[in-house]
Parts: sequence; C-alpha cells; structure tokens
Amino acid sequence: MTLLLVFLAIAVLGVAAAFSSGRLRSASAEQDSGVVRGPAEVQGLAEPDPRLPPVLLPQDPGADDISRLRLSVAPRGYRMDQVDAVLERLAQALAEKDARIGRLEAERRGHGQDAAPNGESA
Repeated sequence: MTLLLVFLAIAVLGVAAAFSSGRLRSASAEQDSGVVRGPAEVQGLAEPDPRLPPVLLPQDPGADDISRLRLSVAPRGYRMDQVDAVLERLAQALAEKDARIGRLEAERRGHGQDAAPNGESA
C-alpha cells in the first residue's frame, strides 16, 4: 500500500511539473483550437535578457582578462549569447596577433638574408 502511494505521489508531481512547464497546457490548447503544428513551426530560444550586464573585455584581451572573465549563468548553463560574443572577440584578437607575428617573422627573415650567418661577410 505504501509503495502504491509513493508511485501515485510521483505521478502527481510529474503531471504537475509537465503542466507548469507548459507542455500539457500547450498541447491541450492546440487540440481545442484545431491547430496542427508541423516541423516548420519549431519555436526557437528566447531572446537574451537585456537587463543582464554585458561581458566586458578590453580591446586587446590578455590571459589575465580571460582568467577574470565571468559569464552569467542561465538555467541550462552559461548564456550562449555571451559565450558566442566572447569567443568571437577572442578569435578576432588571436587572428590579429597571428597576423602581426607573421608580419614580424617575415620582416625578420627579410633582414636576416642581408647579413650572412655567424657574422661572416658574403
């Protein structure tokens, strides 16, 4: 008898959770209105909350800036829009640094060809 009451309580909690999340409510409303949802009517994610603080990174982010970085937490984890924005900024900064390193190495190779190795004159 106790086991039956436990299962009944779990079932009631499950139905209450499904109803409060909107799954049962939206399904019953669609059946009443005659609306049939197809695969083209999939709802996307909600827009980001504009009240949350932005992720602030300096123009030229360094390792210390990344270590101090804090992102807002959403119910499913970190906010995807913040993570995407930070990754785009970091990718851009790394691409700029890689391009600068490439230019400096090319200049160094160009200057290195003028002088012979080990200080010998050509």
